[in-house]
Amino acid sequence: MRIDIITLLPELLHSPFGHSILKRARDKGLLQVEVHDLRDFGLGRHKQLDDYPYGGGAGMVMMVEPIVECIEALQARHTYDEVIYLTPDGKTFDQPTANLLSMKQNLLLLCGHYKGVDDRVREHFVTMEISIGDYVLSGGELAAAVLVDAIGRLIPGVLGDESSALLDSFQDGLLAPPVYTRPAIFRGWKVPDVLLSGNFPEIEAWRYDQSLLRTRARRPELLQDD
Repeated sequence: MRIDIITLLPELLHSPFGHSILKRARDKGLLQVEVHDLRDFGLGRHKQLDDYPYGGGAGMVMMVEPIVECIEALQARHTYDEVIYLTPDGKTFDQPTANLLSMKQNLLLLCGHYKGVDDRVREHFVTMEISIGDYVLSGGELAAAVLVDAIGRLIPGVLGDESSALLDSFQDGLLAPPVYTRPAIFRGWKVPDVLLSGNFPEIEAWRYDQSLLRTRARRPELLQDD
C-alpha cells in the first residue's frame, strides 16, 4: 500500500512513521508513506499558501491553487483509490472505515489548517472526508497519523500474528474483553480460573460474555441495534 500526505508541516509526521509497527511495515515494503510539503507549491516569492476569506470573518483559508497543483502533480504519477481530506466536519473515523481503507492500494491524504481549505478543493478533488472526533486540532497532521496507524496495522503481514487485529475492539461491534498475562496471582489478585483451564470453547464463551458486559457498561450505544 502507498499513502501520500500533503501537509504544511511535514516535520510533524516524521516520528509517527519511524517507529514500532509502522516502521516494520515500511521496512518490509508492505507500506510506503510519502510526505509532501505544500510549501513547494506556494505562490510567489514568499510561497503563499493562505489568504483572507471572502465575505470577511476571522481566520485564514488555505488557497485553492497550491493544493490543486500539488494534487494534480501527484495524480500525474499515481492513481488514487481515495483522496481524503482530514476535517472536523467529516465522517467520524471508525474500525469499519479502517478495514475498508486497508484494502485499497493508493491513498492521498490532505491535511487542513487555519479555517480549512478553499471549498473548491473539496468539491472537485476530495472523494472522502474524515474526522477523528468531535473536536478541533491545530491541523490535520495528527489525524493523518491516526489514519495511517489504524490502516497500516491491518495490512496482511504487518502484525506478527495476523489474527490479532481481528480480535481488536470494534471489529465485531464490541469492546475487547479483559486480558491477563503472568503471573497468575499478584498481590492476591487472581487471573480468572477459566483462562487457566485450557478449555478453549469455555474461554471463548467467557470472552464473548465479558465483551458484552464491558460494551454495555462503557459504550451502550454500540448495542443499540441488538
